Amino acid sequence: MTALAHIGSTGAGAQTPGGPAPEPTKKGGITAYLLLLPGVLWLLVFFVAPMAQLAAVSLQSQFPGYPGYYYRDVNFGSYVTAMTEYLPQFGRSLLFAGSATLLAFVLAYPLAYAMAFKAGKWRGLMMICVIAPFFTSFILRTIAWRQILADEGPVVGALKWLHVMPSSGRITETGFAVVAGLTYNFLPFMVLPIYASLERADPKIIEAGGDLYANGLTTFRRVTLPMSMPGVLAGTLLTFIPAAGDYVNAELLGSDSTKMVGNVIESQFFKVLGGFPVAAALSFTLMAVILALVFVYVRRYGTEELL
Repeated sequence: MTALAHIGSTGAGAQTPGGPAPEPTKKGGITAYLLLLPGVLWLLVFFVAPMAQLAAVSLQSQFPGYPGYYYRDVNFGSYVTAMTEYLPQFGRSLLFAGSATLLAFVLAYPLAYAMAFKAGKWRGLMMICVIAPFFTSFILRTIAWRQILADEGPVVGALKWLHVMPSSGRITETGFAVVAGLTYNFLPFMVLPIYASLERADPKIIEAGGDLYANGLTTFRRVTLPMSMPGVLAGTLLTFIPAAGDYVNAELLGSDSTKMVGNVIESQFFKVLGGFPVAAALSFTLMAVILALVFVYVRRYGTEELL
């Protein structure tokens, strides 16, 4: 009798020891969407809408005989112009950006490795030295680099004194100067991600390589480098993508023979009458090429953590 009374008092909807678990209540389900709303609105207003407008401009046609006037149309002639007349600038942009990325990696990895494992109490100072260039303007840093590589500057003087460069040689207004400027300006974007990956690495795993009778090179190739690949991948993308679209370094350190596609886009937008459609087509073509290269690179060298 007591057991029946107890069962009755629990009610029909009470959970029994072997019965189904109660459904979890949704708490704050709308809160997540409200938190996402500012970011989504920001992307819609300042990214999606401008990109849609840029796409519309790239398909416009010019009025015959009226430079600077155009009407809305679906004309792919600007894309044909972008891929025919300005193909050398596209190739030069990818070549300079790839060279700067490779050079930045060669310089950044030893520095990041030293900061992560060897710096000790000097780690903070080295970190400040890496990020210190960000405290000055990008253009000012590039102009200062032009002074360093000038014909009367210390670099050219030292190379001529060592008989590495002919007396009539120069560095500015060459592709080497543009690559040097790109490498310098984007080097911190390579150092910091690699340092973050190495700093999180467990030193015991690296020491285990030595305990298993692997030499230093094998330990680095099989243990250290794979653990730092997320940082290498991130640093490579952060360096290559802005370098490919840069025009400041080619404008200040190069010449007409070293112009990149960013210089052509800037010229079409601000200096060529009626050049908006071509500039928009160049922008979309560059973005498509970079996205394709990034996709292939991530698929080939990406890690599970990033994919």
